[in-house]
Amino acid sequence: MSAISGYLLFRNGSASIEYGKTIRRKTKTVMLPFFLWNCAFFIFALTLQYYGIGDGFLPDLSEASPHTLSTLLFAIDGTPINLPLYFLRDLFVCILLSPLLAFLIRRAPLLTLSFLLLLAAWPISIGIVLRNSILFSFSFGIYLSLHRIDVTIMDRYAALIGPVFLALAALLATVAYKAGPGLPLWLEVCRNLMVLVGIPGFWALSALLIRSRVGQGLAATGGLSFWIFCAHYPLLFCLWVLWNRGGSDLYPVFYVLAAALALLLLPLTNGMARNALPSFYNLLTGSRVRPLAAAHTVQNRSADDRRVRSEKR
Repeated sequence: MSAISGYLLFRNGSASIEYGKTIRRKTKTVMLPFFLWNCAFFIFALTLQYYGIGDGFLPDLSEASPHTLSTLLFAIDGTPINLPLYFLRDLFVCILLSPLLAFLIRRAPLLTLSFLLLLAAWPISIGIVLRNSILFSFSFGIYLSLHRIDVTIMDRYAALIGPVFLALAALLATVAYKAGPGLPLWLEVCRNLMVLVGIPGFWALSALLIRSRVGQGLAATGGLSFWIFCAHYPLLFCLWVLWNRGGSDLYPVFYVLAAALALLLLPLTNGMARNALPSFYNLLTGSRVRPLAAAHTVQNRSADDRRVRSEKR
């Protein structure tokens, strides 16, 4: 996602952008959803704790220091209360740094990317972003855009890259599960590098998925993927609290049930919110809802692109 963001930001091939206009636009599409979703979950968690529900699963908000509260709300120097939203915070920081990153990529691409790759792999904090890997992936996207590299070349090898990526992910998850909860340094490095392997990995999987009718249907859903990204952690938190109140220790059962319920409830709530409160839904999803006609246009263009690439082969 961050690599695509970097790529699209400089998709015209120029090392300069309309900085003020870009920041204003990204404030609306990135930071406003961050604040809305994170503050809503903060208020929800505070309400639960007031009634003694969910104690021990999150920091005690009523007794937290101002620094802890500001971090949970705004992710100043730590993860927000809606944990996955750290990505939006880090992405906005990358956008703020984009002119500098583009300058370095233009002048010394190999040195810049090598340094950022080392920074991403090594588990240290630099205080600018919460996950160092996003600096590399965002900059790599800038590199692809500025140097006019045809990323669709990977589509030819999607059938190979996709399964290999899934196998590596499963292997890493298995090793981390057996070694956890504390991971040795070499495994932390492998985990950090796996995040970067996800750049070609998820591209390949999406290239395979978009060829299907299901994939094309998902591509036309507008803000659904963003809704799932922002809402899944609060939903899983609620399910986990309910599960623990039942007293069961069968975590694998919870894992399967939670995944099934999430896949059912998140699209359902997305559709309900989109139909009942379209204007507010647009704010929550960062103006990512396309009109139906535009969605059909995107599908037609995708089909045309695939047909052209097929004829070239």
